[in-house]
Amino acid sequence: MADVRLKGVTKNFGALSVIKGVDLEVKDGEFCVFVGPSGCGKSTLLRAIAGLEEVSSGTLEIGGKDMTKVGPSERGVAMVFQSYALYPHMTVRDNIGFGLKMTGHSKELIAERTNVAAKLLQLDALLDRKPGQLSGGQRQRVAIGRAIVRKPDVFLFDEPLSNLDAALRVQMRTELSKLHQDLQATMIYVTHDQVEAMTMATKIVVLSAGKIEQVGSPLELYHRPNNLFVAGFIGSPKMNFVSVTVAPADGGKIAVTLPGGALITLDGQGKTIKAGKMTLGIRPEHIDATGQGDLTLQTPVRLAEYLGSETLFFVTLDADNELAVKAGGLAATKPGEMLTIGLNARACHLFDEAGQAVINGDLTR
Repeated sequence: MADVRLKGVTKNFGALSVIKGVDLEVKDGEFCVFVGPSGCGKSTLLRAIAGLEEVSSGTLEIGGKDMTKVGPSERGVAMVFQSYALYPHMTVRDNIGFGLKMTGHSKELIAERTNVAAKLLQLDALLDRKPGQLSGGQRQRVAIGRAIVRKPDVFLFDEPLSNLDAALRVQMRTELSKLHQDLQATMIYVTHDQVEAMTMATKIVVLSAGKIEQVGSPLELYHRPNNLFVAGFIGSPKMNFVSVTVAPADGGKIAVTLPGGALITLDGQGKTIKAGKMTLGIRPEHIDATGQGDLTLQTPVRLAEYLGSETLFFVTLDADNELAVKAGGLAATKPGEMLTIGLNARACHLFDEAGQAVINGDLTR
């Protein structure tokens, strides 16, 4: 296996700049997920690593070797696409081993690697079937098997689960995570689904408009987002944002005034701030639906989603600010009724007018 290093990588399509100077290291054996909204450049960056797109500037190293100008077939990578791209007239066995056959490997080696991949992916009983006789999840496993038999240095996945239904996506997420544990391989995975990123990755790269916004472990990005974009993108439901007024307070504290005049005091964490406008962030699961906390508010419920295991309330602070509140599955407050909520000061984040994090909430303190 191998590490992947990008240094100042850019990609332009004519006058359009898609990748704008990316510096990144993916260590050997990591499961790295590129995540971001549609059009942020994540698939283009993956294709550049695969050699399917030529970088406009910068360098790309795989396993310590400069691969910037090397062809796709010589980079030691295997790519699994959103489309399964299976040959309908071939059996599962032949689809998995086709790439090895085309590169002139012996029948014995092809059979050996195909059987190993099939066992790993639980396709043993399906080897003689054709793609038309398989479910969507089984077809995707065949596509992954085709990559495994090549024994690449790096696996690349371009939104491989987006064609599956919700239940199959959950199942395949688990299977891909187990596969990573079994192979201990370097994997780079592209998705727009931040839940996939949080559940599968050892490292997440958040992209926006061709630039990296933040790199870190799932929990680092969840608890310590660098800016409003990352805070709003990571987490489901996303973090609540409220326009507030702040001012220094005694003992290094920060006095935060919410819409309507309610006041909550945050630990300044040694930061020097000026009085003015900021954005307060707090996650729905960190708002107490029973009113326990440093600040208690009475709020009208505009909408309620009863999900069985949990209930999601949308409550109104004022005409411009609404909060999502995650409560227990037995919570029974109805839209139009009042809900008493509690805000924990230690769970609150503050972002300046430029959207950069000034304070991150820390529930471990």
